[in-house]
Amino acid sequence: MTIFKDLNLAQPILRAVLDEGYDTPTPIQAKSIPPMLEGRDIMGVAQTGTGKTAAFALPLLDRLARDTRKPQSRKPRALILAPTRELAGQIGDSIRTYSRHMHITSTVVFGGASIRPQIKGLARGVHVLVATPGRLLDLMNQRHVQLDAVEIFVLDEADRMLDMGFIPDVKKIAAAVPQQRQTAMFSATMPKAVHGLASGLLVDPVKVEVAPAATTAEKVDQRVLFVAKDKKRALLSELMTNKDIERVLIFTRTKHGADRVSKHLHQAGIRSDAIHGNKAQAARQRALKSFKNGNIRALVATDIAARGIDVDGVTHVINFELPNDPDSYVHRIGRTARAGAAGIAISFCDLEERAHLRDIEKTIRQSVQVDVDHSFHNEEIANDPGPAKRAPNHKKRQGQRRRKNQRYGKRIAA
Repeated sequence: MTIFKDLNLAQPILRAVLDEGYDTPTPIQAKSIPPMLEGRDIMGVAQTGTGKTAAFALPLLDRLARDTRKPQSRKPRALILAPTRELAGQIGDSIRTYSRHMHITSTVVFGGASIRPQIKGLARGVHVLVATPGRLLDLMNQRHVQLDAVEIFVLDEADRMLDMGFIPDVKKIAAAVPQQRQTAMFSATMPKAVHGLASGLLVDPVKVEVAPAATTAEKVDQRVLFVAKDKKRALLSELMTNKDIERVLIFTRTKHGADRVSKHLHQAGIRSDAIHGNKAQAARQRALKSFKNGNIRALVATDIAARGIDVDGVTHVINFELPNDPDSYVHRIGRTARAGAAGIAISFCDLEERAHLRDIEKTIRQSVQVDVDHSFHNEEIANDPGPAKRAPNHKKRQGQRRRKNQRYGKRIAA
């Protein structure tokens, strides 16, 4: 079995890793770190929660530790791109943690926060810049940062970049980075567009894959509860009486839905907060900090948080609403069962969401266990045959409603 001491990392980095209580790398780390230490490009495919950040952060810092040149003003030596503010912030935290015994400077830049402190930080010179694409392009256009000294370029969550429409921005940024560089790209899934992006950015890469694309974490216990749409909040209240649900992420489809669920929990006496795109960055950071510290038990989120939140000890994920996209389900439930721990994912499914559940089960290549042990189990939804088999009766009911409306219209006209 590989241990961190076998990876030939610089002593200050190894010391920081051991300080954190880690002695054995995860599979993605064990497979990625050695070729990255050799200077090879990496294409890493791994589900969320597998330790991807350390897989690129440790060899990146090792390179900087062995070449102690000071960074120039506005010219970082390493660039890490992340799709969301939360993910960028957490990568920045990891960089600071693993470089604590080194003379390494780093900064994080993202939108939704004041640009002036970010400009000042870059002007002082940093070894490592962690950025979201939009804010980085703003800083480049204003000439507050230049990328011609970048030696290591990391693109994290490439498929999320694609989902959020950042690929054109990523290409503009990549064009400003020297061709002679080391590049690492990580993605949970590999759609054609991401594969094409990789072909343009990577040179003779080592491909590292620790799990098939779009499979869920093995230790996540997945369950589905069939419930009428108007009974979901009551079901949630019932579930939250279970003390085993110590720290829970609850996902909704919409921002307003997240606020409504958080308000419902608050009224039920459950400490909670919501995090989504309409919240100010400061409010999102406060909510996330409260969740990490255990000051709140439940954090209600839209999919913006599905990859950007990395919190240890999440015992449960609850899909209050199933996502339209099966890959989002995979990323959501990956917020639990992290770092080798077990976790439980509970999904509420109403009649309209039956098709989403079928798509999810096809994607994860398994059936989700049905849980009937609750007060709101709906047998009609559980036994729903699907739209194709419902169609004749559905059309018949539509025709009846249409004829009724026509008769009603005639009475009004008379």
